[in-house]
Amino acid sequence: MTTLTEEAIFDALRTVQEPELGRDLVTLNMVKGITIDGADVAFTIELTTPACPLKDEIERNARAALAAIGVGEARITWGAMVRRAAPAAGPQLLEGVKNIVAVASGKGGVGKSTVSANLAVALAQAGAAVGLLDADITGPNIPLMMGLEGVPKANADNKIVPLERYGVKVISIAFFVPDGQPIVWRGPLVGGAIQQFLRDVAWGDLDYLIVDLPPGTSDAQLTLAQAVPISGVVLVTTPQQVAIADVTKALAMFARMSVPVIGLVENMSAFVCPHCGEATEIFGRGGGERFAREHDIEFLGGVPLDITVRQGGDAGIPAVAQREPGVAAQALTALAKTVAARVSVRAARQQPVLTIS
Repeated sequence: MTTLTEEAIFDALRTVQEPELGRDLVTLNMVKGITIDGADVAFTIELTTPACPLKDEIERNARAALAAIGVGEARITWGAMVRRAAPAAGPQLLEGVKNIVAVASGKGGVGKSTVSANLAVALAQAGAAVGLLDADITGPNIPLMMGLEGVPKANADNKIVPLERYGVKVISIAFFVPDGQPIVWRGPLVGGAIQQFLRDVAWGDLDYLIVDLPPGTSDAQLTLAQAVPISGVVLVTTPQQVAIADVTKALAMFARMSVPVIGLVENMSAFVCPHCGEATEIFGRGGGERFAREHDIEFLGGVPLDITVRQGGDAGIPAVAQREPGVAAQALTALAKTVAARVSVRAARQQPVLTIS
């Protein structure tokens, strides 16, 4: 019987590709801590995100590669080390935050805040460290959707400590104003509030900071893009033409500011009757997918209309956190994995290639 060596294990795992990145596990420095006990081996595969959608495929291919060189039992431990996808020269406003993902739309009412809240919670459920910044200063909905109330306190460094639920750190202007009080601010004040939430909040170390932007193309978007490096933007629309027309403007704005767009998600794509299973396309059909194809951006999928989303939003329980998740929750969980994967691809392409001799 051939004696197994660490070099042989590395050579076998060099044949296993990370499907999203197109490079092998060893080159990507994803294989850690190999131990050998006769014909058995143990090691850790360090994923580029805990929300990796292709973990099962990687595991199958790794086990097949090791079996081919005579490994008996392969004990694989899974870890994750999220890379920073948008490095910037010089000091950064948010040193501990690896990736800032903005969620944007051209118009209101398309479910952008619903996508933001569920994206944040789904990433946290996967094991990531996540924050959620409600940048919709004049129409903040995130506290209601996350089931949070109260006034954040200051820490010893005089930083605002965000409130937390479902494993997500949350900040919103709604925490600081009485219920029902309108926020009637001009653009500079809106921009100043977002700057303060970036600068004066104790976010700590985060893998992802999700930013729920207000609809449109104005001060909030400009402030965020100028203040911090954005890893990518998720655009949200509904299928009908009026929403598509507005999301076109949002896409053009981010292109002008050189902010990468991860892709587009079509919310409220159809209503699936819970009794008969029939799908009714209330807002039209395929508008988001056509838009993505015509503008050469990725279509991230559709989220169907599901009464559990509305019920959960009103009750402060995001769809993905409900005890019995519905069809929309499944789509939102898949969206989170896709977004994490796309951010990981961008980050990994900026990492140096590892050479093991």
